[in-house]
Amino acid sequence: MQTPRLLVSVPDDRLRDALGELPASVEVIVWDMKNAAPHDAIDIVVPPYLSLVSSLAHLRDVATRLVQSQSIGYDGIAGVLPPGHVFANAVGVHETSTSELALALILASQRAIPGFVRAQGRGTWSPVWTESLADRSILLVGCGGVGAAIEARLAPFEVIVTRVAKHARTDERGFIHDLSSLPALLANSEIVVVAVPLTDETTHLIDDSFLTSMPDGSLLVNVSRGRVADTQALIAHASTGRLRLALDVTDPEPLPDGHPLFNLENVLITPHVGGASSAMLPRIVTLVRRQIERMQSGLEPLHVVLRT
Repeated sequence: MQTPRLLVSVPDDRLRDALGELPASVEVIVWDMKNAAPHDAIDIVVPPYLSLVSSLAHLRDVATRLVQSQSIGYDGIAGVLPPGHVFANAVGVHETSTSELALALILASQRAIPGFVRAQGRGTWSPVWTESLADRSILLVGCGGVGAAIEARLAPFEVIVTRVAKHARTDERGFIHDLSSLPALLANSEIVVVAVPLTDETTHLIDDSFLTSMPDGSLLVNVSRGRVADTQALIAHASTGRLRLALDVTDPEPLPDGHPLFNLENVLITPHVGGASSAMLPRIVTLVRRQIERMQSGLEPLHVVLRT
């Protein structure tokens, strides 16, 4: 049986080169999706990472078999993906990097690293007594791939982890609470890590009530999406100094120059770089190669989340 030929587009030379040698039946072209497609039909389209949403309009006149995103999140995609396409998200690509950053944000906040950096910039020696990560009670909101990766990386730090997801259940690591349990669980948590997808249910999940339920001095870490939190509520609670924040995502994004959150020393902000590490490229390469192999074998693609 002859192996079917495949045409695959990737957004840049870097990804094309990283894919390496592929079967002769697979042709890889570079299409950055800033202009019309170079072909009427492309079997697998890999859109650009940073301009995913804006690039999808160019698929309107292209027949595809799979649109393989480089992102895990797919909020907003259903509203812009033209009809007739199958869309898969990038499960397995960003969990490692995002969980690393979540842990870095926790450690930096607990051990007052931003304050030490500011003191170094002033050329001063400024020792202070800080919070540990060890022995802390951590509430992990979100038990998907990123949440599981964060939990695994927290395990060696001698912490107490309580988990919350959309639905209550029990797995091999114990009980997972549902979202209705949040108020009581927040009141007893010293660190709250949020790693949920953005949905109607999770939009402004972190609101005034959520933050009010957190104990004085506790730390909120958000590595999900900016709109999971109500920005005005964040400002209100952080500006009093009652809570500490570590945010990789904000609303709006990018956060405008001079935004009030930038001016608070109890707020640590990174510019949505959870997945932006050297770990991404080999993992997206592995995923794209697996999708190619499955398609040539007549199997369904992995991680399909939308069909329009």
